[in-house]
Amino acid sequence: QAFFCLLLCVPWGSSCPPSCQCTERAGAKAVLCSSRHLEEIPKDIPRDAVFLKLDANSITRIPSNAFRHLSHLEELDLSRNAIEKIDRAAFKGVAAGLRTLDLSSNRIRSIPKEALLALNAKLRLANNPWHCECALQEVLWEARLDPDSVQDITCHTAPREEYVGKPLLQVLDAGVNFCSVRQRTTDVAMFITMFGWFAMVIVYVICYVRHNQEDTCKHVDYLKPLPSTQGHAE
Repeated sequence: QAFFCLLLCVPWGSSCPPSCQCTERAGAKAVLCSSRHLEEIPKDIPRDAVFLKLDANSITRIPSNAFRHLSHLEELDLSRNAIEKIDRAAFKGVAAGLRTLDLSSNRIRSIPKEALLALNAKLRLANNPWHCECALQEVLWEARLDPDSVQDITCHTAPREEYVGKPLLQVLDAGVNFCSVRQRTTDVAMFITMFGWFAMVIVYVICYVRHNQEDTCKHVDYLKPLPSTQGHAE
């Protein structure tokens, strides 16, 4: 009975994942899960965690609401993983208090801007194989990036070969606008689509007119050999 009473008396928020170490730092709880061969984010992270280190693991994805229950979280380190995909609502629930988010040294090529633009945290995005595009450009313009690492956000791939290997900030400073390129591409696609529909309508009208002309000619040819009403009267 004393054992079950002890279990009931321990707050759920004070538990610690078996693969992590939980410590106190100036009264704030730190959850240390560095280099633990984790392939996904632990489910049982204490709700009162303020510092969370998940660096140097094998995490490949950050799913929606992965940290939603961590309303006290201020620092989140996900660097040196194998992250390739980040869902749009990956950081939902921690936007208000999060001060630092480290996503550096992963395998991230693109990221939904909705996942980051709601955050007030200072972002570290360096050393990822980024595909330079409009969404990444918008993140660079609107998000709070760590000034010490912004130069290390490099174009691993890009719409034009001349941008590959260059820091994204340098490319943008040269006057390149990936968003306008996408808009022009969209405009061209819409023009081609409209032209296609217009051509189909023209072809239909031409076929319709020719078909009516053929029917009229057949009708006239059919009437020609018929005796006229006047001939019958005589």
